[in-house]
Amino acid sequence: MSFISGKETKPEITVRKYLFKQGFRYRKNVSTLPSKPDIVLPRYKTIILVHGCFWHGHKNCKASKLPISNKKYWENKISGNIERDLKNIYKLKRLGWKIIIVWECKLRNEKEREKTFEKLLNKII
Repeated sequence: MSFISGKETKPEITVRKYLFKQGFRYRKNVSTLPSKPDIVLPRYKTIILVHGCFWHGHKNCKASKLPISNKKYWENKISGNIERDLKNIYKLKRLGWKIIIVWECKLRNEKEREKTFEKLLNKII
């Protein structure tokens, strides 16, 4: 598990490529903001968080199913991640940022990805 990176994931890269094609310019992993958000659109005062379904506990998603072994550890780990996410989102909103969360599972198939990107554009502008 120590080899799993928190940045430059496939879903992040997919979202960034889409935004760039649409003409958006962004900053990534801005260390001056709480939680080093994945994608920051300063012009629109918007932050896009690209969440992995497993690591961030996406409700009603097959990919967020916890492993059978060491179940207590994983329950604590994922609930801690969810709690930390909520605190960071609260901090960012207090600083005046608009937060958009994109879930990994919504980027897997092309039809779902198109819907997600359409919603994303509507929320940014």
